[in-house]
Amino acid sequence: MVNCVLKDWKGKDAGEASLDLKVAKETTAVDLMHRAVLRQQAHMRQGTASTLTRSEVRGGGRKPYKQKGTGRARQGSIRTPLRPGGGIIFGPKPRSYSLAMNRKERRLALRTALMARVSDLVVVKGFGVDLKAPKTKEITAALQRLGISSDSKVLIILSDPSEIISRSVRNLEKVKLIAADQLNVFDLLHANSLVVGEKALSQIQEVYGDD
Repeated sequence: MVNCVLKDWKGKDAGEASLDLKVAKETTAVDLMHRAVLRQQAHMRQGTASTLTRSEVRGGGRKPYKQKGTGRARQGSIRTPLRPGGGIIFGPKPRSYSLAMNRKERRLALRTALMARVSDLVVVKGFGVDLKAPKTKEITAALQRLGISSDSKVLIILSDPSEIISRSVRNLEKVKLIAADQLNVFDLLHANSLVVGEKALSQIQEVYGDD
């Protein structure tokens, strides 16, 4: 179990919050998280690249010129891979890049990644609840009050992000907002700082704390 300092919207201490998740063994943790990131990145690939073989290229049914007597190399089709506009040898075809990883491993990798970033985690009580309209500068000011530099990559995790907060964050290039049920290993490891809402932390503990 680890204890995190709980702060309010103004950046002042408001108590403590705890997080207790089972993590992978130290000898296997890095490999587990690495495989989880590779799987996530592989699933982002569409795998729709496609080229035509000589049998799929349109045309070329007629022999370009007679077999003998021209002094040229014999040709049976203008769609041969040896000619411009012909088929492609061993070109890409639609495929799936998905990698297998069972559910227990995925959840363990996620818990391990989150616990590995505890030192960079800030728990905030009532994040953005006072916002009445979308304002990017309010989010920027709040992050500064929490001690997060303006040039760092920030991942904000909330239990149920409102439309106001979503619109306030979307113009910030280095700030990403996700819901607590959309946690993933890549975002947890990619960010320099993690800002977690108090309710989101409780939701994470409830969902992932039983394994």
